[in-house]
Amino acid sequence: MEEIACLKRKAIEIRKSLLTMIYEARTGHTGGSLSNTDILTVLYYKIMNIDPNNPNWEDRDRYVQSKGHSVESLWAILADKGFFPKEELKTFSKFNSRLIGHPNNKVPGIEMNTGALGHGLPISVGMALAAKMDGKSYRVYTLMGDGEQAEGSVWEGAMAASQYKLDNLTAIIDRNRLQITNNTEDVMGLEPLGDKWRSFGWEVVEVDGNDVEEVVNVLSAPKTPGKPTLILANTVKGKGISFAENQVGWHHRVPTEEEYNSAMDELSKQLEVLV
Repeated sequence: MEEIACLKRKAIEIRKSLLTMIYEARTGHTGGSLSNTDILTVLYYKIMNIDPNNPNWEDRDRYVQSKGHSVESLWAILADKGFFPKEELKTFSKFNSRLIGHPNNKVPGIEMNTGALGHGLPISVGMALAAKMDGKSYRVYTLMGDGEQAEGSVWEGAMAASQYKLDNLTAIIDRNRLQITNNTEDVMGLEPLGDKWRSFGWEVVEVDGNDVEEVVNVLSAPKTPGKPTLILANTVKGKGISFAENQVGWHHRVPTEEEYNSAMDELSKQLEVLV
């Protein structure tokens, strides 16, 4: 349980870091970065076999952030893990910075430039298939948005992963139910989303994506041989900041000074509870 408490604390620290990045840069995808923080925290601090001192290690696990616009949580984690200096976070979205508003493979720890939605899963399918062909044991993980499920290339990738029995591939959907303009079900209805993925030959597991312990358990569990895994992670957009939670307007919004101070105070109080 101490490990779970440490992961929860780390997730709150990452939320504080990403919020500061967005506030100082005056730009960023706040809501989606907050919703995916717990998932990324578990992946990077518990699950994935990676080495910040050797980011191109041949046998490393691969992570592709298909919902590339919610990159702030990823930048904060990579810096905290030591892939690049934390000081560089202050350059986020500044002129000539490597830390742009989407994953950029000029930065150690980034496997692939992403941002055009629908590309991450097909790329990850290729990586997982390469591992199979080369007899490698590394796993491939990719995080998609739920609004991204409207992209046809997602389903082409889903078919291919099942066809090639890529049981070394885990895809995660950040199911926060909000996209840039509205609720996903009003823009392009997805339900029954889990059944759709099952019909494409995937093993589907549904979890609370903001419950660190649940995410640890599902990512640590043995995988079904011959099947790729889809984790349907139910999350809250804007998670951790009460006035931003489940608010579509926080998809891409910079907090005012008052909102920033209020949010940081709220996150600090969450840390105090965990001490």
